[in-house]
Amino acid sequence: MSVQSAKRPSKSEFKDKEKPAQIRGSNIVAAKAVADAIKSSLGPRGMDKMIQDSKGEVTITNDGATILKQMKVLHPAAKMLVELSQAQDAEAGDGTTSVVILAGAMLETSQQLLTKGFHPANISDSLLHFASKAVEVLESMAIPVDLSDNASLLKSANTSLNSKVVHEHSGMLAPMAVDAVLKIVDPAQEKNVDLKDIRIIKKLGETVEDSQLIDGIVFTQKSQGYGGPNKMEKAKIGLIQFCISPPKTDMDNTVLIRDYSAMDRVLREERQYILNITKKIKAAGCNVLLIQKSILRDAVSDLALNLLAKQKIMVIKDIEREDIEFVYKTLGCRPIASLDHFTPEALGTAELAEEIQAGSSKLVKITGVQNPGKTVSILLRGSNKQVLEEADRSLHDALCVIRCLVKKRFLIPGGGAPESELSVKLTKFAHSLKGMDAYCFRAFAESLEVIPGILAENAGLSPISTVTELRNRHAQGETHAGINVRKGSISNIIDENVLQPLLVSTSAITLAAECVRSILKIDDIVNVTRL
Repeated sequence: MSVQSAKRPSKSEFKDKEKPAQIRGSNIVAAKAVADAIKSSLGPRGMDKMIQDSKGEVTITNDGATILKQMKVLHPAAKMLVELSQAQDAEAGDGTTSVVILAGAMLETSQQLLTKGFHPANISDSLLHFASKAVEVLESMAIPVDLSDNASLLKSANTSLNSKVVHEHSGMLAPMAVDAVLKIVDPAQEKNVDLKDIRIIKKLGETVEDSQLIDGIVFTQKSQGYGGPNKMEKAKIGLIQFCISPPKTDMDNTVLIRDYSAMDRVLREERQYILNITKKIKAAGCNVLLIQKSILRDAVSDLALNLLAKQKIMVIKDIEREDIEFVYKTLGCRPIASLDHFTPEALGTAELAEEIQAGSSKLVKITGVQNPGKTVSILLRGSNKQVLEEADRSLHDALCVIRCLVKKRFLIPGGGAPESELSVKLTKFAHSLKGMDAYCFRAFAESLEVIPGILAENAGLSPISTVTELRNRHAQGETHAGINVRKGSISNIIDENVLQPLLVSTSAITLAAECVRSILKIDDIVNVTRL
């Protein structure tokens, strides 16, 4: 009798066991590639990226979220890092480059642990424990801040702006951001800031230094009307959402005119219809009229503009629908949907409405509002489109930093100090743990040193010697020791006024850990193709 040979496993069984490891490896490599692409733009000495889109539009920036948004990323795991930077942008507004670099470093550590035979679920659980412990350490080193302390707010806004393309204008943009936020919130009561109440109007021309904070409102449209006023003191402002133009028939109907007398009658009735509207507007005491943009027909006809100009009413037309809420909140007027509701009570009052020259075009500025809402406008200027766009992004980041301080009123040092402190404290904490958790903790604690390492590299310093010295200083108890890129040395970073909100760092570590845990749990990619 022939002895039956033991059944050998087929090649497909080996492939099935190898596939999850290959998929995980592919995801980690793709995600790390995204982190490597933007690491050179970290910190005040980071490089800028020039991005050209399919239409030939050029963007120059070093903002992580903007760079990643413009990149055409195809790999699904790499897209997760793009979404991670956008989540950080929504939550904290700053630290969008740091969060992606942290996630890349954590993924690299996870790859090394996987190679040593650790199970992805164990690594994921350790990372969750690690992130919560890191947040505790950050909160223990935080410095409380009072919103009435303008100097501390300015320091954190300056820290955010110093790494931007327009950093030379931080002395002007930082106070503007602080003043704008403090004008719309009551520090004693409110715990959040709605940045929609701060309207940034970009206008090409002059330089960033000529930007200004306006206690009122600015319209990018010029005043309309043939011979009408372009300056109005003691303005009574009406905001209408109906049209001052002849009504049109429905789509299915037509008006057939057979002779000149009928044509003449139609024109007379149109004129009388518009004249009645303008008379009622004037009778209510309105002398500045804001008209919402209309899609189906002209919001205001030439005849209406002529009649309004004769009645000395200043007209600003084509106000976008999404701007209506900001306008009525700022001016204290009520949007009027029909002529019957056009009454003096619905009007807003302001000291001055005037048309001003801004570069090659004109703007309308309304100031001295009698019952102002909690809103503010910023007129941002720039010599070219790229500078103007980058100034807008930088100012938005500075506003978000102040918003973070309203949400969570604590500051921590910058310059790689929090990451170094976390690395030292969590490595020490790892000694109190047992088993795989201790090993994972120690590995992830070391991965945090990637931030000071890249900061040093981008500043032209030796990453190894800088990180080693920084680690020693923190081990000796110098909690606030950080990399001073201006002097090229390590010093007490609080003395250098390099401060950032606690929320930026806690959010970065929490979100990066969540993203890495999601990537580690993936063991297959299924492509669903539609038939």
